[in-house]
Amino acid sequence: MKVMIVVTHLLGTGHLARALVLGRAFAGAGHRVSVVSGGFPAPQLDGAGLNLVQLPPLRSDGTDFSRLLGTAGEADAALLSARVTALLETLEAAAPDVLITELFPFGRRGLRSEFGALLEAAAARRPRPVVLASIRDILAPPSKPEKAAMAAELVARFYDGVLVHSDPAVTRLEASWPIEGLADKVIYTGYVAPPPPVAVAEGAGEILVSAGGGPVGVPIFLAAIEAARKITNRRWRLLVGGTETAARIAELAPLADGLPVTLEPARPDFRGMLCDAACSVSMCGYNTAMDLLQTGVPAVLVPFDEGNEVEQGLRAESLSHLSAIEVLRAGDLNGAALVDGISRAMSGGRRGASELRMDGARQAVEIAERMVGR
Repeated sequence: MKVMIVVTHLLGTGHLARALVLGRAFAGAGHRVSVVSGGFPAPQLDGAGLNLVQLPPLRSDGTDFSRLLGTAGEADAALLSARVTALLETLEAAAPDVLITELFPFGRRGLRSEFGALLEAAAARRPRPVVLASIRDILAPPSKPEKAAMAAELVARFYDGVLVHSDPAVTRLEASWPIEGLADKVIYTGYVAPPPPVAVAEGAGEILVSAGGGPVGVPIFLAAIEAARKITNRRWRLLVGGTETAARIAELAPLADGLPVTLEPARPDFRGMLCDAACSVSMCGYNTAMDLLQTGVPAVLVPFDEGNEVEQGLRAESLSHLSAIEVLRAGDLNGAALVDGISRAMSGGRRGASELRMDGARQAVEIAERMVGR
């Protein structure tokens, strides 16, 4: 079976990371997988065994997702046209039995033209591929009813199913998105996560601070450095991601001088480091939440809430009842508050193995196989 997954991450790298986990699950089941990425390259992510196709990249202007930037500034018609051409050429070359669009049509509305061209071309193929949407547990709720109606119309017209990567016992789609017109196509897979990590030597007993692959985590790093002045009996390791990692580390280094703080780029073995870390400090994106649930590490969550974003706050709230998890709102973030949050989280000890459904990638493969078989 040939599978094509299309994803564009605009701010952090979480969407691409989840698409790669799905891709590896399909590849592990013996299928040929092409992952088409429309965001900026993220070399720290594992694309082994996959045909990774890079479109001319885009990113958002911070949290302004209506303004898209390329490598040379604001995206123009030529750049957007080149993306569509590359996307359709990849569809033709891959000839997929299964086409998966990550987030669209529930997001990435600014890229509706290119996704629309892809869906039209897929619908015209014979045989037509099974078409699935892949969405996380919690979406950014539609700001207008027309946005929900547009998504429902596109699903009805083009899609065979909507894969919701959540455990419905914890979070159902209707918690963040109206399901009128969608219910008969919604399929819960369970959470999508890589296999549980294996512990690595580095990170043991440390406080690990991470903030995804975008630029929005600087306040967390600043608060961590401030907190390190008060918690001096443990090493702190700040893992800095994004396209300007070196510059950001250079800015933070003088502030951390003389403190028990290590500053370094985001690492591919981060999940293994969580296994024996004393505590994690992070935002609450989907993939980060999966890492915390799998490893049981005590954690302080600082959900991203700029630009009226509510997704991470809703997710953090859904996890806050678990032991050793503390939630700190971004507006309350400072060194003293972070010290208190870490102390409370660590007092709860490590959590045991999660009882939540964590086999979403395998379930997605089986669902797609059954649909192709029909």
